[in-house]
Amino acid sequence: MNVTIVDYKSGNISSVINSFKEVAKEKVKIEVTSDLKKINSSDKVVLPGQGSFKSCIDALNTINGLVETLNEFAINNKKPLLGICVGLQMFADIGYEETETKGLGWIPGKVTKIDNQNGKYKLPHIGWNEINIMKDSKIFKDIKDKSHMYFVHSYEFIPNDKNAISATTNYSSNHVCAVEIENIFGTQFHPEKSDKTGLKIIDNFMSL
Repeated sequence: MNVTIVDYKSGNISSVINSFKEVAKEKVKIEVTSDLKKINSSDKVVLPGQGSFKSCIDALNTINGLVETLNEFAINNKKPLLGICVGLQMFADIGYEETETKGLGWIPGKVTKIDNQNGKYKLPHIGWNEINIMKDSKIFKDIKDKSHMYFVHSYEFIPNDKNAISATTNYSSNHVCAVEIENIFGTQFHPEKSDKTGLKIIDNFMSL
């Protein structure tokens, strides 16, 4: 089996690569590429994302055919895809970071700034926070409710369909920190920075 981490030059993804390789050991081949053929022929795809919604969408669009290939992989062929941080946010129809930007439109909804309640909450939301598991998600197999995950973000994804939400976290308000619809999975937190629990999530995704 091979898992492809999409490298579209959206910031430093070395910790994502290292943690996937650590979990994969010799069992799973990890490829890091923006090669469309390799992405399309892989068994699973990881879409990381660091920086702003707009910068990540722009970076995807810079590689000719990449968005179409991801659509083919996740929407038409229904193969497992995991979005991490802005990788999850890009599933939305639209994001409002920097400027109004069209997303991938895989899970209807929008990405807006977390309400910091007039400065009561610092943004970005950085550090460990507990997650509330909302539904029986395949990537949360053997993960305890109220586990702590590592976050770095100022924007939140608000899906139209609440059934898409697999976990929330409380920071200023309850906001979405994981989604699952059929073969599409996303985490707002960074599993690659969330110690053993995060590695277990990566293992669950690779074991699907």
